Amino acid sequence: MWFLILVIIVGVCALAYVNRVTLLSKMLGQSETRIARQLKRKRS
Repeated sequence: MWFLILVIIVGVCALAYVNRVTLLSKMLGQSETRIARQLKRKRS
């Protein structure tokens, strides 16, 4: 049972990471292009 819960948590985290630009833009109310620019700038 613990393994199933762990797999679900890891799956949700992976989906959130893949869709982070979309999720952040919806939460912050800003455009996706602005969020993507900010994430790229922080990485460099």
